[in-house]
Amino acid sequence: MWQRFQTLFLGLAVALTLSLFWVDVARVIGPEGAVEYVAFIDRSLYLYLMLACLVAGLASLFTYKLRMLQMRLCVITALLNLGLQGVVAYDFFFRRPESMIFLLPAVFPLVCVILDLLAVRNIFLDEAMVRSSYRLRQGSRKRHKERQKNH
Repeated sequence: MWQRFQTLFLGLAVALTLSLFWVDVARVIGPEGAVEYVAFIDRSLYLYLMLACLVAGLASLFTYKLRMLQMRLCVITALLNLGLQGVVAYDFFFRRPESMIFLLPAVFPLVCVILDLLAVRNIFLDEAMVRSSYRLRQGSRKRHKERQKNH
């Protein structure tokens, strides 16, 4: 399972998604210089999307024996992470107070999208390699049977 690149990419994406439960998304500088941090889990929409991303990511991580299902789950996970990043971007551009500063973990969902798409690419290449080797094996068996019939 862990010898494939796609598993590494999926594991990193799941770890980043899991880290979102403990990191802050923004810092608000209040009156008189008081600093307040806003976590991802403070907003229910963020929390629901993070849970959906985490469940889909874990499902895609552990379906390594079913490559086509794993590829579809990776695409779903990437779309969920893109939705989470869209909500964060909406909050950043349209709803933020003037004193709010978004921190680096605000772009973690975008990094997860990139990792999921890299995993999809590697899963697709792995599936293509397995199918081509299956076709080669089938052709080799047919030629072997024909040789035995001729002799």
